[in-house]
Amino acid sequence: MATENGTSLNRRELLALRGLRLPAITIENLQKAGIRCVTAVSIEHQRTANRYVLRGQESGGAVAEFGSYCGFAGEDGNRLSWLQRVDSLAVNGIHARVVAPGLVRVQIIRVLRTYDLLVTRHVLRAVAGKSRPVLENSIVFLGRQGTLELELWGKDEELRGQLMPRFLSRSGEPVSIPGEFHDSVCRAVAGATCTGCRHAHLLVPPVNSVDQTEGSVYVEAGT
Repeated sequence: MATENGTSLNRRELLALRGLRLPAITIENLQKAGIRCVTAVSIEHQRTANRYVLRGQESGGAVAEFGSYCGFAGEDGNRLSWLQRVDSLAVNGIHARVVAPGLVRVQIIRVLRTYDLLVTRHVLRAVAGKSRPVLENSIVFLGRQGTLELELWGKDEELRGQLMPRFLSRSGEPVSIPGEFHDSVCRAVAGATCTGCRHAHLLVPPVNSVDQTEGSVYVEAGT
């Protein structure tokens, strides 16, 4: 795949752009279960404000055996308000949409108690001589086959949203997730264990319902 300036993306750059690449059997099972997880981040132009923003869609959910979830946070890990909530008769699909100058995407794939996690940062970068910026993507954290020995989709669901998988290096040493994204990862894990999911786990209602042209930072009471 090539970038807007014609250069080819390497494997890591492609991962940062598109998200986790899934085996055919995983894709087939997600489709059969009706789990739709949209990882795309796009550049959009707001004509009224004459500015460019990034757009993402929080989506996904779970059945007992497996789950897939993609959510978004601010660049510093703060929660963002959604631009639009999406209600549907279907479950485990698109829950909300967000636009902001920069986004952090949190993507989780779960098979029972085993988790893959990808956290990526997405920002707009100006290009000399052009009015349209380009999308710059980077990997914040990539963890494969992390484990969480609880049934968050069943008997341990009261702990959902409070726990993260444990990831190890090839040599057996713990691999740490950056602290500012712990809450976002916990919430994405909740999404990937939420059977028949109908709501967003990371994005929150707008603080100001009058102006919803851009995701705003959400601060919980008392913080």
